[in-house]
Amino acid sequence: MEFENILIEKNDRIATVTINRPTKLNALNKATIKELNQAFTDLQSDAEVRAIVVVGSGEKAFVAGADISEFADFDDEQGASLAATGHELLFNFIENFSKPVIAAVNGFALGGGLELAMACHFRIASENAKMGLPEVTLGVIPGYGGTQRLPQLVGKGKAMEMILTAAMLTAEEAKTWGLVNHVVPQSELLGLARSLAAKIANNSPVAVAKAIETVNAGFDKDTDGFMSEIRAFGYCFGTEDFKEGTTAFLEKRKPEFTGK
Repeated sequence: MEFENILIEKNDRIATVTINRPTKLNALNKATIKELNQAFTDLQSDAEVRAIVVVGSGEKAFVAGADISEFADFDDEQGASLAATGHELLFNFIENFSKPVIAAVNGFALGGGLELAMACHFRIASENAKMGLPEVTLGVIPGYGGTQRLPQLVGKGKAMEMILTAAMLTAEEAKTWGLVNHVVPQSELLGLARSLAAKIANNSPVAVAKAIETVNAGFDKDTDGFMSEIRAFGYCFGTEDFKEGTTAFLEKRKPEFTGK
């Protein structure tokens, strides 16, 4: 399928999704959110793809925010609908995606851009990256999960400071606060992202999916994370991947996982 606002590249079991609106600093508009939903839906069913990297086009921005021109005249009901639709189509969808999604933050990640990065399973950043939630400067709050995911990653106090002051973090500050895992020169960013993705792709897809599910369960107020872990742990014992992984270990060879 051809997309207008994103590019998809697949290589060695890794898909790279590039948000490709460089003249708009890759800002998220409704069309791009729909395209990302379709792309991830397709990648979910692609058995050849075991990990996904998300990056922005160019060297200035990952995603510089939402496309404000699309909702500047919305009323309260339209605003709530905008947020709910975004959660369903993209942000919650990625957070609960069964294949690992790594955000390669290659520049500005502001507002909806940082919210997209936070919905990914973890983040790495280039040295020039800057991250923040500036929504209060527009008379609104983060609406794509920012008020919920940022405290999980950096703690309530720092999240409050960032959201209420609308301040940006540098890449190194983001690493210090646990918002990103690694900071590298921009020329090395995609290489590192794909290297990490390749390490994950070598592991059992079933176990990776269950690990994502159970880690997320620990942050769900309506779910007992420990019980989720127990059930998922038991589930793994009934899979072909478990039999292959344990057999390969005992036979001192590398496992060949099928994801079943």
